[in-house]
Amino acid sequence: MACVFGPIPSRRLGRSLGIDPVPLKTCNWNCVYCQLGRTRPLTNERRVYVPLPVLLNEVDQALAARAPGEIDWVTIVGSGEPTLHSEIGDLIRAIKVRTTIAVAVITNGALLYLPDVRGALCAADAVLPTFSAGSAAVYRALHRPHPETTFERLLEGLIAFRAGYRGKLWVEVMLVRGVNDSEEALRDIAAALQRVQPDRIDITLPERPPAEPWVEPPDAEGLMRATAILGAAAHIVHPAEGSFDLRGYASPVEAILAIIARHPMRVEELERAVARWAPDQVRQALQTLESSGAAQVIERYGTRFWCAADAFYPSTASAPRKAVTTSYGCR
Repeated sequence: MACVFGPIPSRRLGRSLGIDPVPLKTCNWNCVYCQLGRTRPLTNERRVYVPLPVLLNEVDQALAARAPGEIDWVTIVGSGEPTLHSEIGDLIRAIKVRTTIAVAVITNGALLYLPDVRGALCAADAVLPTFSAGSAAVYRALHRPHPETTFERLLEGLIAFRAGYRGKLWVEVMLVRGVNDSEEALRDIAAALQRVQPDRIDITLPERPPAEPWVEPPDAEGLMRATAILGAAAHIVHPAEGSFDLRGYASPVEAILAIIARHPMRVEELERAVARWAPDQVRQALQTLESSGAAQVIERYGTRFWCAADAFYPSTASAPRKAVTTSYGCR
């Protein structure tokens, strides 16, 4: 299936059946830490990227193939920003007609200033927006957004959504060393989130290959500072462990492509994920993918990651560390 994947182990949602309603990398942000590489080009156009019947046909197949208890959440999460899909509200409501499994949406939250988007997401049981910057300068440096998606609109949209939303609002704060882990930056985030009043604050770290090679997670002192300043509702979310549900894939090549399209992985992680095939078959599949150009290998943190062929990751030489400053504009 092209748009529905898993269930996969999720660090926040247990066994998550993913639904991806937009192509790689359809997004209105170009985050320095994104595991799917740079956004080229930025888009803020809301439209039907995948017809609703196509998405629902895949959902029906996936639900029919799983026994009760195999899926904890059905999660709409894009290879970009899922709220750019203009039928996301219809998708959520149609899923809830089909199953009693809770529905979550992982979003950057940039379009919540639009009443139509807020109304669409109100049907979800949980919404997990990103809020990793408490000022316009840090917002631009970290997310490099489309000009229409300003920091002020992000904050106003989250406040307005919280006021009318009765489900779970779990905010993600992605920390990047030297960008948003200082006391000033964290206090700005905390002050803004006081206005939003999320149910939970999930502190996450760039553990997959980031778009920019200079991106690093905060050190131990930065993490302690973050938990202290963001308050009792905040906790650090560590990577999930568990197996990927790869039924329906006939070969390790197909399975690997399905995984790395949304989750770049180290080779040892891939070997565990596709352990239903013999190690020799997996090694041959990786050689085939690399030689054919169907996948790419990039290096981050001194480690090689397998990634989608279409994802763009600049080299160290083309993306100097000095790019992150409080005067960083939209690029």
